[in-house]
Amino acid sequence: MIEFKQVSKTYPDGTEAMKDISFKVEESEMVTLIGPSGCGKTTAMKMVNRLIEPTSGSILINGEDVNEYNINELRWNIGYVLQEIALFPHMTISENISVVPEMKKWKRNDIRNRTHELMEMVGLDPSTYENRYPRELSGGQQQRIGVVRALAADPDIILMDEPFSALDPISREQLQEDIRSLQKEIKKTVLFVTHDMDEAMALGDKVILMKDGEIIQHDVPQQLILNPKTEFVRDFIGEKKSPWLTAVDVIADHDNKHVITKQCFETGNYPKSEIAIIKDENNQFKGAVKNEEFISLKTLDNDLPLYKAAEILEKNEQTIYPVVKGKKLAGVLTYKDIVFYLKRNTKVKNGVIQT
Repeated sequence: MIEFKQVSKTYPDGTEAMKDISFKVEESEMVTLIGPSGCGKTTAMKMVNRLIEPTSGSILINGEDVNEYNINELRWNIGYVLQEIALFPHMTISENISVVPEMKKWKRNDIRNRTHELMEMVGLDPSTYENRYPRELSGGQQQRIGVVRALAADPDIILMDEPFSALDPISREQLQEDIRSLQKEIKKTVLFVTHDMDEAMALGDKVILMKDGEIIQHDVPQQLILNPKTEFVRDFIGEKKSPWLTAVDVIADHDNKHVITKQCFETGNYPKSEIAIIKDENNQFKGAVKNEEFISLKTLDNDLPLYKAAEILEKNEQTIYPVVKGKKLAGVLTYKDIVFYLKRNTKVKNGVIQT
């Protein structure tokens, strides 16, 4: 969907913002860009909709160079969410959301239906909020409208530039959850810039960690944690991340010792006295069995942070949890896995836990 090919950016004063960058963002994938201030992450994102032009290299959308697109059409078909929410203060909420659909000459009824649909999707009742002005909303509510406005014309690509960094921690965490839920439903291609490692890990299907205009590691969150390629990656993640914020699929057992295939289940070739989790030939989760009887198990979403998983475990007597990504089985989580992970990743000095 989005591809950077050997892209560099050098400013007139000689500053090299980006150095020979290459990466892809696949269709319906959310990729987070993270790194120290001045590493080039915002520059990279702004090149997608040509707010910044590269010095060399090319940027493709659906295989076509962005320079071949009409610039207005390019930007109309890319949603953009900023840290500075930038809602028009003299317009109502519904008018703010309608800006791009009106530019694209959508029918009035279609615009109204789309506005209501999106507001409901982010938990803002249209009958209550559509005729209010931005000043009448909280910061978190305004940022929800900023996200909705970016989605209004149903673009394929969404760019998000540190959209939650100005919010209080509670509003920020709630919006992160909203974005995760929303992405599962709308499946847009998203490039998300953040300075917060926990946010990058929680939201990104892939994470691009940058330093001094270069990509240091482009990987799934689990691999950044388990297999950092350099000391910089290890230090950057180590400084930013509490083990309680780790996604459960990092902690889960991936060796399939609790898992049987559908064929094994049908032939009875599995340990009868233990809980066995069943998957099919496409690695889709199909249920669980013990003593030759189907049993009901709660599942955990693969991107759920450990502290939230612990809340679920505390309320249930279940001892083993399938970890799923959509319908696919991503691993199996037990109390033992959690204890071992926390032991490995919690520093203790003179009997005191180090934070």
